This record gives sequence, structure tokens and C-alpha cells, in this order.
Amino acid sequence: MSSRERILGRVRRALADVHGEDTPVERAYLREHGARSVEETVELLAENLADYRAVVHRCAQGELAAVIGRLLAERGSTRVLVPPGLDQGWLAATDAEQVTDRADSTPYELDRIGSVVTGCAVAVAETGTLVLDGAPDQGRRRITLIPDHHICVVRVPGQVVSSVPQALGRLDPARPLTWISGPSATSDIELDRVEGVHGPRTLEVVLVTGGRPSAEADQGTGARGQDGSRLT
Repeated sequence: MSSRERILGRVRRALADVHGEDTPVERAYLREHGARSVEETVELLAENLADYRAVVHRCAQGELAAVIGRLLAERGSTRVLVPPGLDQGWLAATDAEQVTDRADSTPYELDRIGSVVTGCAVAVAETGTLVLDGAPDQGRRRITLIPDHHICVVRVPGQVVSSVPQALGRLDPARPLTWISGPSATSDIELDRVEGVHGPRTLEVVLVTGGRPSAEADQGTGARGQDGSRLT
């Protein structure tokens, strides 16, 4: 008997009592750890984001453009990558050249752009994780992996949940999901930390209160998702 046959045999025995794909799966696990208020959940998100070495900023909706403009200026970014459905008001306070996300952009071209600004689909407080799902205000996955500086806007409290199970309940598994916990980082065998290898070296998260997601961005989230052929 080959190793393949042994493994498949074990799988068949493990599934012997499962009848069809519609068999309900027991989900008795906790959906969140402890009861927290909305304010406490947002505080936990900010704490865990910072623990992952993301830089956290807070502002009201009316201050968002000024904050993004300041962050781009401090970074020295003269070019900023813009997803197709990003609210143009977010970039009203910057003179940086706005580069439109294009399907034919090469990695070399994207690497020459200083910063990218996106929204997000949901933020998980317990893990300090941002989830992007390719909605119009987030764009293709690669535009947040190649530029060295990512500014991600999270609407508070509407896009903040306590736990991963709660986040999964909001997401469409058929969409291209990118889960981000801090800037890109890896360690070698001697545990020397190196940032920026697999994604942006610097992640800045803006927690913005007030306002509502734009109708265009909202169409790209969850079961109402846009045509996925435009985003890869």
C-alpha cells in the first residue's frame, strides 16, 4: 500500500459518519473572548495594531484628508497609488501625484510609487488584523504588497469587530481576502527581524470616526461583491 493510499484511507475513515455536503458543522466555540463595549473593542484594536508595529492615528471624518495629507508629506511621497473606488475627498489635502491602479502595471512600476492609500473591509480587535477584500476602495491585492508605505483607513466603529469568527461572518469567501497583521516582517534563524520583505515596510492605520462608507465602496463588500474579473 502506498503512502497516498494510506492517507486517503484515513481520510475516508474519518469521514465515514458524514452524510453529504449539507451535514451541519457544530460551531460551539466562543465568538469572542469576554464582553467589551464598543469603545473597549476599538481600544483593543488600536493596542494590538501598535503591538504589531503599525502606526495608529485617530481622527474625525472631517479631519481625514488633512491627516492623510500630513502622513504622505512626512513620508516624502510624491506619488500615491489610488484604488479605483477610493473617496477622492480623502486625498484633497495632498499635492502628491495620484497614480491610478491599472491591470497592466508591472511590479517594477508599482515599486517606484511611494505610498498607497486604501480602505478596508473589516478590522479584528482581538488579533489586530485588517482584512481587505478587493472592494473598489481597496483595489487589487498587489497594490498593498509592493509599495513600501500603506495607509489604511478604518471606519470606527462600523468596520471593527471583536473576533475572527465575527469577521468571517461579514466576509464573502469567494472574494480575494488579504489579512494584514502589522507591516511585513520576517526573521532569520538568528531571529534578526527584517521588515518590508513580503509587503510594505510601514503600515499606518487611520481610525476615523463619523461618516458612512460610500455607496460605491459598499457595493464591493460581502455578498454584494462587484465583478471579480477586474481585481486579481
